Amino acid sequence: MLGDVDEPVLRTQEVDGITRVWLEVPGGREGGHVGFDYEGAADYDVRLAAMLEAEGSLAAPDVWLYTPMALDLAQRLMPEVLIYDVMDDLASFKHAPEGLLLRQRRLLADADVVFTGGPSLHESVKRQRQVNVHLFRSGVDTTFYATSRLLRAAHARPVAGYVGVVDERVDLDLLAGLAERLPDWTIRIVGPLAKIDEADLPRAANLEYLGMTPYEQLPAALATFDVALMPFALNEATRSISPTKTLEYLAAGLPIVSTRVPDVVADYGSVVRLADDAEAFAAACTALLTDDGAERDRRARPLHARQEWDNIAGAMAELVESARTAAGQAAQGTA
Repeated sequence: MLGDVDEPVLRTQEVDGITRVWLEVPGGREGGHVGFDYEGAADYDVRLAAMLEAEGSLAAPDVWLYTPMALDLAQRLMPEVLIYDVMDDLASFKHAPEGLLLRQRRLLADADVVFTGGPSLHESVKRQRQVNVHLFRSGVDTTFYATSRLLRAAHARPVAGYVGVVDERVDLDLLAGLAERLPDWTIRIVGPLAKIDEADLPRAANLEYLGMTPYEQLPAALATFDVALMPFALNEATRSISPTKTLEYLAAGLPIVSTRVPDVVADYGSVVRLADDAEAFAAACTALLTDDGAERDRRARPLHARQEWDNIAGAMAELVESARTAAGQAAQGTA
């Protein structure tokens, strides 16, 4: 992370019994993030290994990666179990770092166990690695998001809203067209801007951007919506996404209108209204305004049960433990 420092400094923070560690490198007060290939971050792995050794916790840790760009760091730590959690097709994202594909191939070969975050992503990974690859769709803390239902109150005009990062995955033309076709509605966008220029955002009197909202405030933000939007562009960056927000919106009691993202169609076609353009989005929003949600809640219930975070975490823990046992047996066999 960029910070107001003269030389790289390893920072730590205790959060709910977990030690968060990051490297702060010279770059002013921007607070922006840098990649593992950033010049000032070149010795991050050395610093992290030294910190763990000083704390007596270096010997064969479990290492869990979400990005292949951390592979060199992970290998320096000599993990007992190496876990790769493939949550996104990072190579398809705008400004993907150089060397990501090569590191991904290495990581898929070296990992003891691989998790994937959606059906399309799973099929893609399975074409590269067939053994010990497990599909876990994005989860949801149903109780947390359900508090939005209690916070909902009457407001002057209908609101169609989106919560999430605004980047190349969002169809900006669709947002502009929706705002034009629903002049008596507010189109509310809640989330940070990334990898696109603010000047490229569509503007309209009824289209508002609220920016980043802390996680603990998301139920309150969703309580201001009448309809939830997933206005994703259909491009390389969205080909393999399985949006976490689908179940979050449903837990908050909101009807959803989405473009035909493959995993949304496959997994949530029975609880999400699918639309292809601004006109169809506007018609769906208008129709859903009078939907009481009872049938949607009934259909969503088994999805929530399947994808509760506690259930997912428990199943993952069992698979990691199995990988640890297999790694131990393999080590004994080569001793």
